[in-house]
Order: sequence, then C-alpha cells, then structure tokens
Amino acid sequence: MHHQSLSLPLMGCGTWAWGNRLLWGYDESMDEQLQAVFNLCVQQGVTLFDTGDSYGTGKFNGRSEQLLGQFSQEYIGPNQAEICIATKLAAYPWRLTRKAMVSAGQASAQRLGRNVDLVQMHWSTANYAPWQEWSLLDGLGDLYEQGLVKAVGLSNYGPKRLRQVYQRLAERGIPIATLQVQYSLLSTYPVTELGLKDVCDELGIKLIAYSPLALGILTGKYSEQGPFPKGIRGLLFKQLLSGSRPLLDCLQAIATSRDKTMSQVALNWCIAKGTIPIPGAKSVEQAQQNIGALGWQLDTGEMAELDQTAANVDKPMVQNIFQTK
Repeated sequence: MHHQSLSLPLMGCGTWAWGNRLLWGYDESMDEQLQAVFNLCVQQGVTLFDTGDSYGTGKFNGRSEQLLGQFSQEYIGPNQAEICIATKLAAYPWRLTRKAMVSAGQASAQRLGRNVDLVQMHWSTANYAPWQEWSLLDGLGDLYEQGLVKAVGLSNYGPKRLRQVYQRLAERGIPIATLQVQYSLLSTYPVTELGLKDVCDELGIKLIAYSPLALGILTGKYSEQGPFPKGIRGLLFKQLLSGSRPLLDCLQAIATSRDKTMSQVALNWCIAKGTIPIPGAKSVEQAQQNIGALGWQLDTGEMAELDQTAANVDKPMVQNIFQTK
C-alpha cells in the first residue's frame, strides 16, 4: 500500500490553548483571532498544527480539533497543500482496545472534517498500566494500515520504551515518524539526560519540542516580582523564575546583540538542536513573534553559552508525569 510521506516544517504551532479555559482562559470570542493566527502561520510556512483529542476543557472538549478543521478548510493561499494536522489520542483508562483507538481516530477526523495527517499516542501507560499500551498502539497501527492517517507518532516516551514500541510497529512495517517531548532551555532533560535525540536520529524519527518557551517563562515577559499569570501557571512561574535568572539574562544578552526577542532566540535554539518546536499562539502578535525565530541561525558560540547556562539552572521545569524512561 502506498503511503504519502509527511512533510514537516522547521517549526509548528501548538494549539493546547485553543479551547482550554482552565489553564489558558479560552473563550469563544477568541476564535476570529485564532483563525488569523492559523492563516498567518500557514502563509509563513509554519504548516504543522499540533492538537489532541483531550484538548478543550468542559463543554469545549474537542474544541481545538474543531477549530483547526474549520480553519484549514477555509484557508486558501500559499502552502495550503502543506498543512499538516497532528493530533494526539489520549490513553484514557477506559480506552482499552484497538477498536477504541481506531474509533478515537475517526472521531478526531470527524471533528476536523478531514483525515488526521499525523496521529500520535498522547502518552505512554508504561509507568502505571503497561499492559494497556500495546492494544492502543496496535490501534494506531490499524489507522495507518487503513490509510486513515499518513503517519504515526508518539508523545512523552523515553528511549527504552521508544525502542520497544519501534520494534513492535516495525514488525508490521509501520514506521514511527515523530516523537514529541517537553523540550526547551528550561527542560533539556529528554535530550541531555535521556539521550533521546541520538536514538531518534538512529531510528529516523523527527523530534518535536513542546512547551519550547516553558509555558512563557522564556519570553522574558515575567519577573520574579510578578505580576504572574493567573492560576496554575502563576504558581509554576513563582517556583521557576528565581532559578532561571542567569538563563534569562543570557537569553536577553544574545537577543539584544542579534536584534531579536528572547522568545525568538529560545525557539531558534530548539531548531538548531534539530528539533521542531511547536510554540503556542493565541494572538497574531504572538504568532509573528514565533515566526521571527526563522530565517537566521545562532552560531556555535552562542549555542555553547546557552547550553552551559541551561545546564546550570538549579530548578528546571518539572517533567511531564507521563514521560517514560
């Protein structure tokens, strides 16, 4: 069976905030702005949009996928054919069979009004219910074999589990296209401690970096004195900001000398590391900011300086609880 290959850009756009009221304060009045974000990204070659079937709180469940479907159907312009919609199917405790995973993929496609390009396992159950995982992964494989998706990816996996899953899918002739993990200057753990980049390179897997701006800390918009964002993010910022001061100063210095913003330097660092960052954007200004990370490159001296400062941060980002070894 012939499969279309996935064409991935240097940078994507994360849509966790699209429909999330709890963490990001979403409401429906934002939809027009989000559509403008979508259009700008695609025009500028940021054609990968990452979502999840668990995105959207309360009555907005599935909202992120619905919006993406609507926007991608209405978009006409440059790079239209390159639009790549990636979703993540949650390993909910009640999702237990291959069929459940196939139905989930079909439900996502229905919300999107088109097939999913890249379907990803949202997290591994290896830490708490390893037996659950295999049938779910088999279901992802079924979606691929039935031609309902162009490619299969994983999220929050470490090298040991990744190899096992790679093996299992390889036996069916199914490649793993991508792996996404929380990766930023404040969260170098997956690459430096787990050595994930090397394993991905060896297996031909593209590494996607989510939360590349550490939920906004690396934008430099927030200081230890506050004000902080509301809710859970604010609590996290209070913990992380004091320890990340040397890193933020280093980012600021490079940004100034480059005539770029701190966000742009932080995103460019991710790209230079051979990953595809997927920063979120809720406004056209944020999207423009993110796009300014493209078209130039940090040099080896700047990279070394950032790497060294990042390695000395005393309180990096908390890892996702589902991240496996």
